[in-house]
Amino acid sequence: MTKAQQPQASNVQVQPIDPGGVVLPAESASVDETKFSFIAYGDTRGPADGYTLQPQHKEVVDRILATIPKQASAGFPVRFVVQSGDAVVNGRFGEQWNVSFTPLIERLVRESKVPYFFAVGNHDVGSMPVGNPDRDAGLHNTTTAMSKLWPANGSPRRLDNYPTFAFGYGRFFFIALDSNIAPDQVQLNWVKKQLEGLDRRRYPNVIALFHHPPLTTGPHGGPLVEPQAQAVRRFYLPLFRAHHVRMTISGHDHLYDHFIEHYDDAAGAHRMDHVVSGGGGAPIYSYRGEQDLKVYAATASPLKVRVEHAMRPGIQEADNPHHFVVIDVDGDRMWLQVITTVAAPFRPYKESRIELTDR
Repeated sequence: MTKAQQPQASNVQVQPIDPGGVVLPAESASVDETKFSFIAYGDTRGPADGYTLQPQHKEVVDRILATIPKQASAGFPVRFVVQSGDAVVNGRFGEQWNVSFTPLIERLVRESKVPYFFAVGNHDVGSMPVGNPDRDAGLHNTTTAMSKLWPANGSPRRLDNYPTFAFGYGRFFFIALDSNIAPDQVQLNWVKKQLEGLDRRRYPNVIALFHHPPLTTGPHGGPLVEPQAQAVRRFYLPLFRAHHVRMTISGHDHLYDHFIEHYDDAAGAHRMDHVVSGGGGAPIYSYRGEQDLKVYAATASPLKVRVEHAMRPGIQEADNPHHFVVIDVDGDRMWLQVITTVAAPFRPYKESRIELTDR
C-alpha cells in the first residue's frame, strides 16, 4: 500500500465499536465467581487494513467463537477477551478501524456475549509522548473506537483521557496500560494508586495487560531491548513485584513466548508469568535470540530474580502460527492453553494445557 493509497484520517470519522449491550457485570456481582476462563491475544493489523476485513484476524475470531462453547461445556465459561494492542496498521486512519477491525469485534462480542478489553499498541497511537500531535490523532481514533468498551472518563477504574483502565472479575484484577508511554508519571501514579488501594482479599491475583513485552525472543527482543521494554522494566516491574502481580500479557512480537519469573521477598516466594501472545493475524515473526537475563535480573535489585524460559518460539514462520491463549481459572489456580488457526498440531509444551500455579 503506497502513501497515496492510504485513507486520510481527516476525512473518515471512526465509528465506536457497538457491543450490542454486552458488558462485564459490576465487580460486586462476580465476587463469588471462582471458576471461569478468559481469552487473550494481540496484534491483528494487516496489509489489507482500510480495504477489507482482516482475513487472518477473522480466522482467529472464528476459532475463538468455536472455542467458547467448548469452554462452557468443560466447566470454564469464557467471561471476557483481552487484546494487547496493534488493532490496525495505522490508528490515525479511520477507515482501517471501520472497515477492517470493528466489524470483527462487533461480531465476536455479539455472538459470544463476551466483553472485549483492548490495550493500545504502537500502531494504534504511535510511540510519541503525551501531547504530541501524531499521538493525539491515533489516540483520538482509538478512544472513539473503544468508547463503549472501556470504562468512561470519571470512572474510578479509568485514568481520564488516557487509554489506561482496570476491571475486576472474581478473584482477578486486570490493569491495562499504555506501554508506549511507560515513563509517563501521570499513568504510573494512577497504576500505583490502583494497586495500593486494591482489596487483596477480594483480588489476590493481579494481571497487567500492555503491548511491549518485558521479555521476548522475537525481532523486538533477543539481544535487543527496545526503549519501551526498558521503560516497562524500569518503571513497572518493580511496582509489579512490590504488589505481587501474577502475570503480564503482551504482544508486539507476532508469535508466542513465555517466561516465568520467580522472586522472594518478606512475604515469601512469588511467581510472575510473562506471556507474549502476538499471533492475532499480523504478519508472523520468528525466534531471533535470547534476552540477557542477567541484565534483566539486575533491574530487580535488591530482589533476587530467577527467570525460566518456559517456551521459546520457532525459528521458522510456520513454527509460529496465528493463535490465541485460553486461561482457565479455578480459585487461585490457572491453566493455559494455546489454540491456533491451523490444522497441524501446535504443541509449545509437553501437555496441551499447562498449570501456571506452583504447587
